[in-house]
Amino acid sequence: MADASVTDTSATVATAGVTRSADHVLIAADKFKGSLTAVQVAERVTAGLLRVAPHARVEALPVADGGDGTVAAAVAAGFERREVRVVGPLGTEVTAAYALRGDTAVVEMAEASGLQLLPEGEFAPLTATTYGSGELLRSVLDAGARTIVFGVGGSATTDGGAGMLAALGARFLDADGAPVAPGGGPLSTLVAADLSGVDPRFADVDLVLASDVDNPLTGPKGAPAVYGPQKGATPDDVAALDAALAHFARVLEKSVGSRAAECAQAPGAGAAGGIGYGALVGLGARFRPGIEVMLDVLGFGPALERASLVITGEGSLDEQTLHGKAPAGVAAAARAGGKEVVAVCGRLALAPEALGRAGIRRAYALTDVEPDVSRCIADAGPILEQVAERIARDFLI
Repeated sequence: MADASVTDTSATVATAGVTRSADHVLIAADKFKGSLTAVQVAERVTAGLLRVAPHARVEALPVADGGDGTVAAAVAAGFERREVRVVGPLGTEVTAAYALRGDTAVVEMAEASGLQLLPEGEFAPLTATTYGSGELLRSVLDAGARTIVFGVGGSATTDGGAGMLAALGARFLDADGAPVAPGGGPLSTLVAADLSGVDPRFADVDLVLASDVDNPLTGPKGAPAVYGPQKGATPDDVAALDAALAHFARVLEKSVGSRAAECAQAPGAGAAGGIGYGALVGLGARFRPGIEVMLDVLGFGPALERASLVITGEGSLDEQTLHGKAPAGVAAAARAGGKEVVAVCGRLALAPEALGRAGIRRAYALTDVEPDVSRCIADAGPILEQVAERIARDFLI
């Protein structure tokens, strides 16, 4: 295979050989979804770098933006992995993991209520529940957590967090006084909501809603319209879910006051099928961009101080990357610290100017080594090592 071609955003860069000298490299990349975990990305990049520049000091800090892979990133940074049995999105039991270090926990809602838990090709846009996410949060409280990073993304659900809140003691009743059925669709039958029974320990916990999206709960940019289709929702389902979640917020307003309407429009309310809304209105969560939270939790600041070069990346560098995804957050923090940043990716869909504005000097894509996307996915590890070799030749020799 030929060497990877490179997108360069520097004003003056040599075409071959040495451009800058750097002997301490920090790898802070997200997963290549469908191919490599963030930990595997770091391992492959490290192998490629050291093959060409064995003198280099390489430090790996796998990152995530609050979506799937968040717990794994925390564990790689030294958190303890713990597992519990909870109710999955379809109502059957699943094993979900969270990460704990001291009294700080990292919780990934996708572990309990994620798309990856559904059988292949099976969706339940109207009935999938976040009940297990509530059980997961309760387990974290039981473990003594006082600070909880609640990463939301990759959900199979669009229930506004009603299932989560029900698992934590809230009551949602229909006209007959019976609990409403699981899922977002049945919220259209909701008549009364009572949050007084929600676990009181949340009053003494710092619950951080970590997400890479800032959508409101409903409307054209809300959870059903934007994310419902990827969970199997038809246009009719989207309309039904949007109406049901709007009704949910109105009923909650009768219970908790105007805060319910305010939270429905707040950034992050529409995250993960509206579970962000449930966390904001029912658990007192505060919203922060996921990558910012995770960089703090993972100890990125001290690692950045030690680094001369930062390598970030994810499976696809595209317009979405620029809006709260991990590489953009890493690059912004690194640029603020005066560090040079390059990126690795499976596919590159950003112009050099956009990369430069994001603080990324060069981007190295697997598809520049192997144009066949299917082969890039199947052989992502070895190809990524080749890309890392090129980075080493450009920056470390």
